[in-house]
Order: sequence, then C-alpha cells, then structure tokens
Amino acid sequence: MENQAKKILQILHRNFLSLKWKKGNRDPFQTLIATIISQNTNDKNTAKAYENLSKHFKMLPKVLANAEISKIEACLKVAGLYRNKARAIKHVSKIIEKKFGGDLKLITYLSLEESRKTLMELPGVGPKTADVVLLFAFGKPTIPVDTHVNRVAKRLGLAPKNGNYETVHKSLQSLYCPEDYLKVHIYFISLGRKYCKAKRPLCRKCPLNVVCPSKKIT
Repeated sequence: MENQAKKILQILHRNFLSLKWKKGNRDPFQTLIATIISQNTNDKNTAKAYENLSKHFKMLPKVLANAEISKIEACLKVAGLYRNKARAIKHVSKIIEKKFGGDLKLITYLSLEESRKTLMELPGVGPKTADVVLLFAFGKPTIPVDTHVNRVAKRLGLAPKNGNYETVHKSLQSLYCPEDYLKVHIYFISLGRKYCKAKRPLCRKCPLNVVCPSKKIT
C-alpha cells in the first residue's frame, strides 16, 4: 500500500507541479473564520462572504465579539447557513478574546494533539476546521480531509470506503511522511476538482487512471 501511495503522489506531483502554496504563514484567527464560513459552501461564495465580512469589520476577535449579530449575518448571506455561522463566529471570537487574549498563536506552545483538541473545543470547529488552521496557519503536520480529499482517498483505495473523518485522516497520515501532508491535501483537492468529480468523474482523462482501482473507462 505504501508503494502505491508513493506512486500516486509522484504522478500527482508531475501533473500539479505548477500549484503554489505555503503553510504556516496565515493569520490563525482569519484562517479559522474563513474555514467556518466555508463549511457546506463552495469556494466562490466562501470568498465573497469573507470579503464582505472583512470590508465591514477588522478581522480581530475583539471586533467580531462585539459586532451586532445581524450585521455579521448580512455579510454571510451569500455563504448559506449564515445565521448559524454568524452565531459561531461571534461566539468563537468572544472565547478567543477571553481565553487567549485575542491571540490564537498561543496554542503553538501546545503539542499537536493538544492544539487540535483545544481548537475543537471552540464552537463551530470540527476536526477539518481544526486541521486547516493547524496546517495553514501554524505549519503543523496534519492532513485536513474535505469532501474532495475524502472522495479521492476512498476511490484510490487509500482509505476504507465507509471510513469517517478520523479514519480517512489517520489512513492517509499513516501512508505518507509528515513533510508530504500539505502536498497530499492540495493535490487530492486539485484532482477532485478537475478529474475525480463526485457525480461524473473524468476517469479517461485522469492522470491516475493507470493506478486507480475505481476507474471507469469503457
């Protein structure tokens, strides 16, 4: 399985080499808010909602903690589930301001496990949101599993087909080296968007059709 996983990453690297990204250099609070907004929302609407929010408010815990909930909701309408997300954002901002003095960077002094646990104790923060913050804001070795990563991992046979978030997360991390976790996350998302689509996967064009056990080519 490890050889298969390695071959998959090599092929993806050749095909998505032009992608540019960095880990561990984003503002943790802003990353957290953007990820909460992104839940059950496509990238375009997430970006628009975040843009609306950042135009109306300084993206600081103290500011959002004291903002009127109706004004936050108005900014997030395009993202869907805006009332729930607005409440979560206001609540989480209050907690971060009170518990961490408005600075999420304090959790970097904790172990990865404790950092993840601490983030998941915040309202509106599940394992994916926590892993996104840990990877992109703090540069921690973890693989966030969004819908694309989940689908691709299962179709490639790298995770159990009935596996939940933690099962897929642990399966992928057991197959790859920590220094490759970011690549796995980015490449799997890119493959899922371009070829391994949910309803009509483009197996014939997919660069992994030579190794994929789920390919459908007639």
